[in-house]
Amino acid sequence: PKPSTPPEPPAGSGTGRRVVYSLGQKRVWLMDVRGMPVRTFTVWPGTVSPDPGAYAISQRVPATTGSDGTKIEHIMYFAGKAGIFIAFSNAVDGASPPPVAPDVKTGGVRTGKADGAALWTFAEKGTRVVVVA
Repeated sequence: PKPSTPPEPPAGSGTGRRVVYSLGQKRVWLMDVRGMPVRTFTVWPGTVSPDPGAYAISQRVPATTGSDGTKIEHIMYFAGKAGIFIAFSNAVDGASPPPVAPDVKTGGVRTGKADGAALWTFAEKGTRVVVVA
């Protein structure tokens, strides 16, 4: 069988070097300066999602413990909503996030371990993040 082709980044997701995060597809694209995807991967969104729009990586933290008690690494904050910080990260052990109670608010957008490392290398402080529906 032919390997599947990764989906193209959504229309209207900007130009140039950036991170594109599709809320509907639960997917991230790392776009180079020519606007070509260098990597794409699915993510596990938190319970609080950012509004569509343009943001930037505002802070990077190598490792900490997430609000769900999981040890996480490659934390990159880029937005906030309703008092919740929204950031990309991955679990140190590479696991998907555990289910949370319906009333718990989390802003972590979790990636797989290898994808988190690639995102960490790609997205320095100030890197544009474009969130699309």
